[in-house]
Amino acid sequence: MNINLYAISVWVLPLLIAITFHEAAHGFVAHRLGDDTAYNLGRVSFNPLRHIDPFGTLLLPAMLLMAHSPFLFGYAKPVPVKFAALRNPRLGMVLVALAGPATNIALALVAAAAFHVLGGSCQPMSRSGPSTISKMPF
Repeated sequence: MNINLYAISVWVLPLLIAITFHEAAHGFVAHRLGDDTAYNLGRVSFNPLRHIDPFGTLLLPAMLLMAHSPFLFGYAKPVPVKFAALRNPRLGMVLVALAGPATNIALALVAAAAFHVLGGSCQPMSRSGPSTISKMPF
């Protein structure tokens, strides 16, 4: 199995960053809105090891890759939130839920801007996704 640095930098590293920031954002917003559950458990962290679920983040995607599945799926450890502890539970639930996806969108915009500023070029997309997916070494 020949895993090269290009594949890791293009696929694994961004995914690890996205998962980590996504989950940390849920916990951070919950903490700011009054629920310290995730904060007290150390889940408001940029340490990816705190968010990796052994099965959902590692084993399931690996099994799908080895089975040559047409799609990949995985998940991280869910961030524990006690919505009743939020100062305004109704609005807090919405804001905590939106924090993760909003962080992913912000990361995508920052990456796109950096890509544009640095003068990167991208390969054309096919209907099934980036053309480089078929060249993944793992």
